[in-house]
Amino acid sequence: MAPNGSGSPSTKSLVLVPALITLAVTLLRLTGELMGWSPVFFARTAGGAGAIVGIVWLVPVFGFLFARRLAESEPAPRGLPVIGNALLAIAVMVVCGVLAVGVLKVGQNAQFIVFFVAGVVAAWIAYRAWPRLGQLLLVYGLAARVPVIIVMLFAIYANWGTHYDVSPPNFPEMAPFGKWFLIGFLPQIFLWVPFTMFIGALCGGLALLIPGTRRQPLTA
Repeated sequence: MAPNGSGSPSTKSLVLVPALITLAVTLLRLTGELMGWSPVFFARTAGGAGAIVGIVWLVPVFGFLFARRLAESEPAPRGLPVIGNALLAIAVMVVCGVLAVGVLKVGQNAQFIVFFVAGVVAAWIAYRAWPRLGQLLLVYGLAARVPVIIVMLFAIYANWGTHYDVSPPNFPEMAPFGKWFLIGFLPQIFLWVPFTMFIGALCGGLALLIPGTRRQPLTA
């Protein structure tokens, strides 16, 4: 994609190295789980159980760095509105989760739908405060999660016993493709990509508040 503003870096130049680092971490985690390495670093339970080696920890780091790079090269908004939109996006996810799981107690399939729709809405809210950062985070999110989707497809069909193919609790038995579509493709696109966008935006907004950050203000 073309850069925005005179002398500003392109989306490809900003995302390429973070995407390669993220791919390397994904492959390292897969290797660690297949080799049976320490579950503290390479948890094989459903969802990964917060293992130390994982790409989720890279989101705030790259969100912060993306914002710093953008603010140095092109007009950027103030930090507080970016943070406010990101917090609103997180609140949407929390409220929808509480309503679906704790209040309405809808079934598992309905919960999936609620979370996926909430994820898209939350991503849009975070994007609006700083579209250029939102664009970067969307591209990075897809670059990070598409390899995971592919890994999960192979893992589910081969039954590797990693967190990439373990079903969540109370998940019904079904054919491999259906299982991959429900716990692999849909969550990665409609939950983890939005997560990348609103958590990345939150950390990007915080980056703008750091004293000494060079920021070119937006003009009307």
